[in-house]
Amino acid sequence: MATALITGASSGIGLELAIEFAKHGDDLILVARSEAKLKELADAIKAKYKVAVHILVKDLNDDKHIDEVHTYTLMQNIQVDYLVNNAGFGDFGAFADEDWNRINSMIDVNIKALTRLSWLYVREMVQRKKGRIMNVASTAAFQPGPYMAVYYATKSYVLLLSEAMANELKDHGITVTALCPGATESSFADTANARDTKLFQRKIPSSAEVAAYGYKAMMKGKTVAIHGATNYMLAQSIRFFPRKMVAAVIAKIHSKD
Repeated sequence: MATALITGASSGIGLELAIEFAKHGDDLILVARSEAKLKELADAIKAKYKVAVHILVKDLNDDKHIDEVHTYTLMQNIQVDYLVNNAGFGDFGAFADEDWNRINSMIDVNIKALTRLSWLYVREMVQRKKGRIMNVASTAAFQPGPYMAVYYATKSYVLLLSEAMANELKDHGITVTALCPGATESSFADTANARDTKLFQRKIPSSAEVAAYGYKAMMKGKTVAIHGATNYMLAQSIRFFPRKMVAAVIAKIHSKD
């Protein structure tokens, strides 16, 4: 029996990934800020799938909380076989109008927390010569994103870090997967204040669909996993069109007209 540690597990893709791992008999360590949501999810999973579920109420915007996650697993003598860095958020608006504290938090959660947790756990995986990491990136990682500039940039970092790690770790029995969903039905759009943009005014996949795809990709050891044929084509578009044109198209998609 393996153990999966999942951040941002209280809703959306993170919640559905928790269910996906539980379906396959894996114990869970669920990390998020909402204690009530984590308890509700943990109770439901334990009742249905009979696996062990640990919940950690942590704010990954706080360096101390990041380290406390790792300390907990050490103190409890829990081996983390699968690390899923899902926690993250976006924000909609012109870069010049954004609140700096919001930008800073986005960088801390989307980049710093993911990087530090990966660094902490990958060293243990190297010693065991076994383990899998999933970093939840986005199709945003493949192009500039006017009106969500920082979010797109953070996801580009996640993608490139994941690809580099995958190459370094391939001879150590460890896989690293960058899951790259497009727009997904979750709380992300509301948190980012982007629900009424053209990006979300169309039929989009559920978090459960994306999670099921991501789980399979991770277990296959796929390095870059782009959910959906349309998303795959859009992600590749920057290779065939001028970068300025791609930025203009994304700006149009982000419009609220």
